[in-house]
Amino acid sequence: MTVLHLAPSQAALATTVLCAAFAEYPVMRHVLSSVAGYGARLRTLIGFFVAARYLRRDAVLGILDSGNQPLAVALVTLPGDLPPPAELTAHRESVWQELGSHERARYESYGTLAGQLLEGLESHHHLNMIGVHPTQVGRGLGRRLLEHVHSLAQADPSSTGVSLTTETDQNRALYRHFGYREIGHGRVSQNLETWAFFRPHSAAVGT
Repeated sequence: MTVLHLAPSQAALATTVLCAAFAEYPVMRHVLSSVAGYGARLRTLIGFFVAARYLRRDAVLGILDSGNQPLAVALVTLPGDLPPPAELTAHRESVWQELGSHERARYESYGTLAGQLLEGLESHHHLNMIGVHPTQVGRGLGRRLLEHVHSLAQADPSSTGVSLTTETDQNRALYRHFGYREIGHGRVSQNLETWAFFRPHSAAVGT
């Protein structure tokens, strides 16, 4: 279960894994709703999230099978607050032109609230997405990815820890088990709420 940095040439494969893992995730359903063509629209949105990490030179991590196919993927924003490259800005506009203005407004409303919950943290790594293909759940791949993210942050002198948000209540106990502390909560809409977590380097994993 070696964790690797996936090359840009593997972006489509990483997107496939995350689409399978997040098909019914509350944020995706909130943003895209359940209109016709949901699967294709989901791929456009998650494909953008993957592309953004490459364009910003962040981390796209994966665990591969014997045929070099990703089984689990994590997207991580590295410390630093650099302006987005022009190519990323253009890509973002293209994505929202395709998906629609209402979808963009719903996503930006969620993103604004999530960002507010993480305000005040010192320089750190942010775990954007972590997903295991549904056929591989139960093999410990998510745990291995998460531990690798913690190791990356620990080895970076500019990082104070790892942050993340989750939109499912059942995930809260899981992240606490891995040493995260809940630092904020907010409601995006009647059907969507989000919790923010931070794991400082000194955190101990539960048993």
